[in-house]
Amino acid sequence: MSFLRLAVRYARPPPLFIHVRTYASAKKGAKSTSTLVPGSKQPITNSAAQEEYTKAELTMKTAVEWYRKECATVESRASGRVTPALLSTVRVKLPDMDSDMRLDQVATVGVRDGSVLLVTPFEENTLKFIEQGIYEAKISGVVPQKQDSRTIRIPMPKPTVEARLSLYTAAQRKAEEIRVQVRKQHQASLKRGKYEKHSVELEQFQKLTDRYVGEIDTVLASLKKATGAK
Repeated sequence: MSFLRLAVRYARPPPLFIHVRTYASAKKGAKSTSTLVPGSKQPITNSAAQEEYTKAELTMKTAVEWYRKECATVESRASGRVTPALLSTVRVKLPDMDSDMRLDQVATVGVRDGSVLLVTPFEENTLKFIEQGIYEAKISGVVPQKQDSRTIRIPMPKPTVEARLSLYTAAQRKAEEIRVQVRKQHQASLKRGKYEKHSVELEQFQKLTDRYVGEIDTVLASLKKATGAK
């Protein structure tokens, strides 16, 4: 047999290796994590969480709306406009009442000459309690003066640049107090709910908090512009 035939006969092709990628099969009964993905738009479906969310939103909204009204009053004061709304935060404690009364529940408030507020009680014996309530409201620039047995006079001079800055600074401090209230409510809701990390509930509560903190910032920014604060 020739050398060439022997070479062909005993030649062997090199072994062929094929790499096959395999994948682990999903565990039977594995829990879906579709609701745990950050950024999910899925709504809260747990009834207890929904109830907590509603309570938290009401608390946050009430706090922010109160602050919005406060800033509206401050803006009016800073602009020099004199209206009965300047006394909207006054609460009056009467000895025969269990709860505080709004000023408009116990007296009328009018404006004279565009620069003076006149407070007239419905009942003469409540005058001293109304005067005390006005003092305790601690409204910047408001100093009640007893005109007679049935009238309280409150001169409202046009605010100076310093007075407008003082009004804005006070509102700025109050804004931080309201932010703290909103964040405390957020933390209280999370503590009660004990929600899982990255859950839909955590995300939605955070969005709720961010929304109301953002509203506070917007209200304060508008007041800053109105008062000319730097």
